Amino acid sequence: MSTKKVSKKSPPDEMRPEYDLRGGVRGKYFAEYQKGTNLVLLAPDVAKSFPDSEAVNQALRKVLSEQRVAEKRTKRRAG
Repeated sequence: MSTKKVSKKSPPDEMRPEYDLRGGVRGKYFAEYQKGTNLVLLAPDVAKSFPDSEAVNQALRKVLSEQRVAEKRTKRRAG
């Protein structure tokens, strides 16, 4: 039979300082979250080519636009 002593002291605060959320703002991103998001992780070599998310969006819009033009040309030739 074990005779382990039970401490009546409360355990020490074990939370790391970097986890302190007291300065946070409740609901700061709630409205944006409600709109929905689509997070995409770029490969490091691709990410180096773009300074920010707007540059990525512009490049993708250009690709999509060119794709639509190519599809229209293909439909005309087939039809």
